[in-house]
Amino acid sequence: MDTKKVGLVYTDQYTKYNFGINHPLRPLRLSLTYSLMEKLGLLDNENLEIIKPRYATREEIELVHKPKYVSVVETLSKNPQDPTVKPFLYGLGPGDNPVFEGMYDASALVCGASISAAEKVWNDDDFNRTFNPAGGLHHAMIDKASGFCIFNDIAVAIRYLQKQNPDIRVAYLDIDCHHGDGVQWVFYDDPNVLTISLHESGKYLFPGTGNTDEIGEGAGEGYAINFPLIPGTSTKMYLRLFKECIPKILDTYRPDLLVTQLGVDTHFNDPLTQLGASIKLYKLLAKEIDKYTQKYCNNKWLAVGGGGYLMTVVPRAWSLFLAQMLNIELENELPQEWIQEAKKSVTNEDTPYLLWDRGDKIEVQLLAHPELAKKMNEYTNSLIELCNNQYIENLK
Repeated sequence: MDTKKVGLVYTDQYTKYNFGINHPLRPLRLSLTYSLMEKLGLLDNENLEIIKPRYATREEIELVHKPKYVSVVETLSKNPQDPTVKPFLYGLGPGDNPVFEGMYDASALVCGASISAAEKVWNDDDFNRTFNPAGGLHHAMIDKASGFCIFNDIAVAIRYLQKQNPDIRVAYLDIDCHHGDGVQWVFYDDPNVLTISLHESGKYLFPGTGNTDEIGEGAGEGYAINFPLIPGTSTKMYLRLFKECIPKILDTYRPDLLVTQLGVDTHFNDPLTQLGASIKLYKLLAKEIDKYTQKYCNNKWLAVGGGGYLMTVVPRAWSLFLAQMLNIELENELPQEWIQEAKKSVTNEDTPYLLWDRGDKIEVQLLAHPELAKKMNEYTNSLIELCNNQYIENLK
């Protein structure tokens, strides 16, 4: 690969996107990620540039979100108790999306960071990879918050690029355990944005969407692709499906840019989900995505973060993605300093000592239950068949 620059969009101001101490989406994920990237020496790499994000303007946010909703977020951001607004009408309030002071600026910063990443990878010839780990808020709808997401930074960044380049073709690939519903619905009738989501089936998990019959509508029919996975899907099965289907889809569509949402809540120990992947999967996926970007996507890759609710898994997984972008092969060990930091700040998880886990809990369980393994393999085969016979044909 030609050694172009990689942009990491980062600021410690990201921690202001904070729903409170008992919420699963903890700002600690990001500070521990940055710290691990630093201690692994990734940030000293001569091809890496740390990009300071900017705030998205209101006009940019409204490329996706309805002005009324943006005003509501702004009002509650100044005064969470404002009596003139009913937060629950907009998906805000107790539960997934608690109102907090300063939430407008915190959300505008995440959107601005994804725009900064998009601008850099698209407009600057020196860059062909950018990563905004704070991004990936893929559930936010045009007029309401959903699933820990207030503004949809991904959709905003894509719309921003479309405004600058009306003919741009974007492929959006979402590996979060939850269906990338917000992004899908924003571009559901747009053939210039192909949305692909691999996720735990909506039969078992929020947001309940992402079925195989959601394929887009109008001019966008055929340009939404979903792979709903069954609980317990292992690294091996996931990888087989990914390698069989994703390169064919991208080869058929040939986008100008690949955008990936890198949620890592598919991990077998994640507290909110039931898939069976190990961190090894993310290392292997990073390699595959890098390869597909070069072959089918104009060698331009914009990555954003996403889900992942284990504080010791997210930093390791995202460091592996950044290492791949930089074309660096890391040893499977963690810096002592970071182990100590994790031990101190994450008291409710087992302290890891390896960068990626060697074993795969789920593979071992499936060996003990051959009937279940057979069923799951058959289901994976049926998704591959669906991709070959329908999804690819729709794109042609």
